[in-house]
Amino acid sequence: MTMMDTSKQQNRHSDNQVFNMSLEAVPHSNSGLLDDDGRVKRTGNVWTASAHIITAVIGSGVLSLAWAIAQLGWVAGPAIMIMFSAVTYFTSSLLADCYRSGDPVTGKRNYTYMDAVRSNLGGLQVKICGLNQYVNLFGVAIGYTIAASISMTAIKRSNCFHASDDQDSCHISSIPYMISFGVVEIIFSQIPNFDQISWLSIVAAVMSFTYSTIGLGLGIAYTAENRRIKGSLTGVSISGAVTEAKKIWWTFQALGDIAFAYSYSMILIEIQDTVKSPPSEAKTMKRATLISVAVTTIFYMLCGCMGYAAFGDSSPGNLLTGFGFYNPYWLLDIANAAIVVHLIGAYQVYCQPLFAFIEKVAYSTFPDSTFIRKEVKIPISGYKPYNLNLFRFIWRTLFVITTTVISMLLPFFNDVVGLLGALGFWPLTVYYPVEMYIKVKKIPKWTSKWIGLQILSVTCLVISIAAAVGSVAGVVLDLKTYKPFKTSY
Repeated sequence: MTMMDTSKQQNRHSDNQVFNMSLEAVPHSNSGLLDDDGRVKRTGNVWTASAHIITAVIGSGVLSLAWAIAQLGWVAGPAIMIMFSAVTYFTSSLLADCYRSGDPVTGKRNYTYMDAVRSNLGGLQVKICGLNQYVNLFGVAIGYTIAASISMTAIKRSNCFHASDDQDSCHISSIPYMISFGVVEIIFSQIPNFDQISWLSIVAAVMSFTYSTIGLGLGIAYTAENRRIKGSLTGVSISGAVTEAKKIWWTFQALGDIAFAYSYSMILIEIQDTVKSPPSEAKTMKRATLISVAVTTIFYMLCGCMGYAAFGDSSPGNLLTGFGFYNPYWLLDIANAAIVVHLIGAYQVYCQPLFAFIEKVAYSTFPDSTFIRKEVKIPISGYKPYNLNLFRFIWRTLFVITTTVISMLLPFFNDVVGLLGALGFWPLTVYYPVEMYIKVKKIPKWTSKWIGLQILSVTCLVISIAAAVGSVAGVVLDLKTYKPFKTSY
């Protein structure tokens, strides 16, 4: 996804260099194998783009939806979920129109989310967007590490319960599993760019359907066993253990959890840059967005609603590791293993844009550095040699280690998910797509369309602020009883 600049002088004088991810085209002699920007022809289509999106969207967020609906109730829960899906599809369609500047078919390509912001808004907006986007991607990596360790711990616990006939409390530390997940991600992080992880996205998408289907099936079975649908119209009721303040914070946090479940806009442009044309990239991306958002919403509604129907007000923060789901243990093992495989791929889908950004900055800042540019060919029996870039290897390894250590320090799944959703939803999913679309389509101020878009943006801002407040309150409450590096389930 990232390539070295060919002009040292040009890089020194580019605007907003620190946040510049745009990549120069590399000339080739065979134009029949190249796209209009001089790069190797893109081969992505609506199905590979849908796989990328589904891999990014159906992640750890699906596991907290039953808990989120429990806080909101049977009326507000499903309604808010449908609202988030509609907003995500609408703003993603707006963003797809910003991939090219000028002519929608032949205009200059924007290779990344930030390139689109730079081309259409420019100035300080680029730096603010870059900071928000990459902090969010960094946070997602932490969230996925926590989620993967919980699922690995759940496999160990379910087997322990089965072996002891539920006599052993089976407290298991999640720390070794976070480290194991980090080791695997260090290996996969050496994949150079986005174009080379399509296979990983497809595998991860299949895994997401696997564990979502199992979760749905278990929810239906548990509801049938109860012979009634649990839950209430208004969600968790205020009682001795649940104060009015807690009810408010948890309701706000539920909004963040749902927002996180639909969070992928920050990598939409990068996914769109893998798509071939004709038809136009925007047309393909809109179809892929419609397919993937529709599919994920159906799964979310089924998993979230059936989980709430099964557990009611006591719905767990992580559906597949909740009480009562340790039998049949082998099915739970399959589901949690599928979550781990999916999160391995999703981690890469989210982190590749961040990897590309840092490497682009390094290439442009130190264009003559042998350490940054030099690649060592490592022979692989039966395959072409792997080009190991020492800088890429060291920096990506340090990145994974950092996210793993932070995950061990703050292993609060629900709170982290809610906070990430709150921080990323409004600016990246709503504000920038709306503002760029207004600029691209030259929509005059105070027209009905302009006013409608601004109302959407302000409404989503209010929701994001409420979700952030609720999630921070949740972290504060958890920290009162937390001991670092001693998390067990």
